[in-house]
Amino acid sequence: MPKAYVFTRYGGPETESLVDRERPSPGPGEVLVAVRAAGVNPVDFKQRAGYRRPGGPARELPAVFGNEAAGVVVETGPGVTGFAVGDEVFGNPVDGAYAEYAVLPVAVTAHKPAALSFTDAAVLPVAAATAYDGLRQLGLAPGETLLVTGAGGGVGVAALQLARAFGLRAVGVASEGKKDFVESLGAVHVPSGPGLAERVRAAAPDGIDAVFDLVGGEALEAAATLLPDASKLITGADRETVARLGGAAVARARTAAVLDEVARLVTDGSLDPFVTRTFPLDRAGEALRLVEDGHARGKTVIEVAA
Repeated sequence: MPKAYVFTRYGGPETESLVDRERPSPGPGEVLVAVRAAGVNPVDFKQRAGYRRPGGPARELPAVFGNEAAGVVVETGPGVTGFAVGDEVFGNPVDGAYAEYAVLPVAVTAHKPAALSFTDAAVLPVAAATAYDGLRQLGLAPGETLLVTGAGGGVGVAALQLARAFGLRAVGVASEGKKDFVESLGAVHVPSGPGLAERVRAAAPDGIDAVFDLVGGEALEAAATLLPDASKLITGADRETVARLGGAAVARARTAAVLDEVARLVTDGSLDPFVTRTFPLDRAGEALRLVEDGHARGKTVIEVAA
């Protein structure tokens, strides 16, 4: 039977297990994919701990980990057009991606360009697409300055690269140890921690035009003081605080068109997915620990054998 990495109840790593499960079947508007690669993200272990997206349904347990996948279509559901068996695709699964098979809704599934590896494609639907949606939401003009907090994480790394591709000046807030990395992405590095606002003002004396927060809490509070216009304040980490400050959460488009665009940006050299570690499915727990413990630099991927 096909393998999948699941959590059997809400809690910590002790709830995780590699199990056999029936091969899933695609419903209307869905495709079944033989997974070749699955991205690992913080939201994965947060869901294991009980997190649900606002308005989202509770997960049926045991639940398969993973929110992004790339693979090959092996079956199409009723009413599906534009996809056929054998197509190489990537997108957001219905119920998990750390598995040999996953169901993807065609609304958030895109064809994988031949020049894009399965490994790189698998990390685009969450971090890269979130960064793209956020920058489009801010609507900055070339030459304006964007501040990104949490610039060393997956979304932050993509946001800095996209800012450069869109002609923006970028200031990235990250730990001192990520200074060289942030600067290699074309951004001015500002160390995180107390006194953030003063350091940003020194690094960007002409001011900040928008903030893309990926940390929340005190970092978001400090960054907000740098903006004269709270409509240019967005977060991917702290909905409650940003609402109080007059800003907004990142508005996710969750469309195949966005996936097509971020894939194009990778293939034209504007965006590097920065996959730095890969693990086989039977070591999915190690991959998740690497991200959960905060030791991952770049993106971590689970590769599934063909």
